[in-house]
Parts: sequence; structure tokens; C-alpha cells
Amino acid sequence: MNSKPMSRQNEKLVLDIATYAFLALGAVLMVGPFLWMVSTSFKLPADQFGRTLIPPTLTLQNFQALFSVDIGYPGLFFNSTYISLLVTVGQLLTCAMAAFCFAVVKFRGRELLFTLLLVTLMIPAQVTLIPNFIIFKWLHLIGTSVPLWLPAFWGGAFGTFLLRQYFLTVPRELVDASRMDGASLFQIFWRVYMPLAKPALAALAIFTFQGAWNDLLHPLIYLPAVPNTTLTVGLAFFQQQLILGGKYTVLMAGALTSILPLLLVFLVAQKQFIEGIALSGVKR
Repeated sequence: MNSKPMSRQNEKLVLDIATYAFLALGAVLMVGPFLWMVSTSFKLPADQFGRTLIPPTLTLQNFQALFSVDIGYPGLFFNSTYISLLVTVGQLLTCAMAAFCFAVVKFRGRELLFTLLLVTLMIPAQVTLIPNFIIFKWLHLIGTSVPLWLPAFWGGAFGTFLLRQYFLTVPRELVDASRMDGASLFQIFWRVYMPLAKPALAALAIFTFQGAWNDLLHPLIYLPAVPNTTLTVGLAFFQQQLILGGKYTVLMAGALTSILPLLLVFLVAQKQFIEGIALSGVKR
């Protein structure tokens, strides 16, 4: 009589074991290269091909050598930092204002305009690369960092959609009460919606900062000169040089320091990031 319930329990147990084994395998495949990078960055050159994750001798000479390599590492790091921060600030401001208009302000053709904005998500960034290059060349901005951060202040479809979905969860009564108190639309946006949207803003900030920091294509086109370019381009240019010299430890040290800002940003805003992702898809 109890054979069927027992068989179902056994099937569920086998399925759970297989699921966890598959997830564990995926975790190992993703975390393994990262652990190898961290381990190699602290190894001596003589130990760089060892199979042990724990370095036999911990050393910081790889990081010292990284700053002594003729790539201008501090300058590259600074360029990536301020460009990524400008891109993040520009996206947060413009996307928040656009999202507020689409979520709160009622005007004719709002839904059609928002739909057209979402359609732009299907356009690959490579399609607009040549027209943008022609525009910035006409403005004599090639060779400067302006083409890398200025488009961020033009808004973006993804950020507008993300913040609009979050703004729709804010009770409409707050807007009505603020208008009765004499607040303008800008005051409602800045003093009511922006403080309430911290989780969604944190999520957008992480996405934007990560994309700007890891961008290789645009800095390679607009800032090809190594001393003035970003960290991703500088490491890519000197990757072959470090590999031919057998300096895998120095290369791994550069890769490790290049992802530290991303880890820092995520650790600082991870709580609000998760909350923002969870609530951005909810519509009241």
C-alpha cells in the first residue's frame, strides 16, 4: 500500500541529488578559474605552474611588478574609475527622470513612446557604432574620454524600463498628497520618488558600472593610445607581452586588481541590489 509514496520519495530524493550535483559542478566550473587567478597572483614565478591552489610562498612582488611594467597602470586604473563613475551618474539621473515621466506624468502618446523606447533594446550597440563615431569625429572628440561617458547622459532603454517598473510600485497617493501640499513635479521626483527608489537605483548602478568598467570595444575605438586609455584596453595590449615573458603571475595580479572595484561595488550595494531586482518586476 505504501510502495507508491515511497517510490515517489525516492524519485524526489534522486532528483534533488542530481540537481545539487549539477549545481555544484557549475559552481566549480565558474569559481575554479577565479580561485586559480587569485592563487597565481600571489605565487612566485617559479611556482606559477604548480597544481596547488595554496601558494607555497605568498608574495606581493607580482603587484609591485605590475606597477613597474611600462603600461602606466595607475593612470589606466584612474581612467577606468572616473569614466565608469561618470557613466553611472549619467545613467542614474537621465533614466530616473525618464522613468518618472513614463510612470507618473500622464501625457498623450505615453504608452506608444515607451513602446518605441523598448524597441531600441533590440538594436545591437554595434549598429550605432559608426554613426556615433562620425558624430564625435565631427565634434573633434576622438582621442578624448568624452565619447565614452557623454552618451550615458542621453538616457537608456534598459535603465528607464527598470526604474519605471519600480516607480509603478510607489503608491499614487503620495503624488496626490504632495501636489496638495504645493510640491512641483521636480520636487515630487527628487524628494519622494528618488529616496524610495534606492534599491532600484542600486541595481541599475551595479549593472551600469560593471558594463562601463568591462567595456573594451568603445575605449579601443575612441582611446587607442595606451597611456590615456582604460584598464581593460591596457591589459589587453600588454597581455601578449606578459605571456611571452612568462609573467603569468603579473598578468593574474593585474586581472585580480581589475575586478576588485566590481566586487567592492557589489558587496556595498548587494542588499539593495537584490531588493531592487525583486521589486522592479512588480506592478501594482
